[in-house]
Amino acid sequence: MATVEPIRKLKDIKNIENFLAKQKERDLLLFTFGINCGLRISDILCLDVGDVKNKDFVQIIEKKTNKFKKFPINSKLKPMIQKYTKDKNNEEPLFKSRFNNRLERTAAYRIIRNACKCIGMDELVGTHTLRKTFGYHHYQMFKDVVILQKIFNHSSPQITLRYIGIEQDEIYESCANFIL
Repeated sequence: MATVEPIRKLKDIKNIENFLAKQKERDLLLFTFGINCGLRISDILCLDVGDVKNKDFVQIIEKKTNKFKKFPINSKLKPMIQKYTKDKNNEEPLFKSRFNNRLERTAAYRIIRNACKCIGMDELVGTHTLRKTFGYHHYQMFKDVVILQKIFNHSSPQITLRYIGIEQDEIYESCANFIL
């Protein structure tokens, strides 16, 4: 089974955001939320409007690990959430399908996959791409694998580096630069 990749190029992230901005506000928020919080898609899709509306932090119990997680809503997400939730009821799902049900993982996958395809990305992407993208760019910005390991609840820094594709990047670079 092939694993999905993070979106490594900031230009690709910007292109996806521009593409999604022309589609649906929900889809842009889903993408932006995913790459800015590091949550699994299963936890993002379980959020209700009241979990984020007029909040500074999101607090959840992770579905996979059953662990408590609290993280700040950053300055990019805050205005997007405020605008998106303005006329929404606190009890309704944050991300709803066109049938007014909670958006499902398969629909989120199609949104992400289609956006990447439409901007010309040929990397293997999926819903986990959002979390990996968060991790990849967090590491590039802060170079602190231990903090990232704690954010992801991984058991070792090596697992975290492999997860976000850093080890693979280093392998490609070393092979590309190895000339006899």
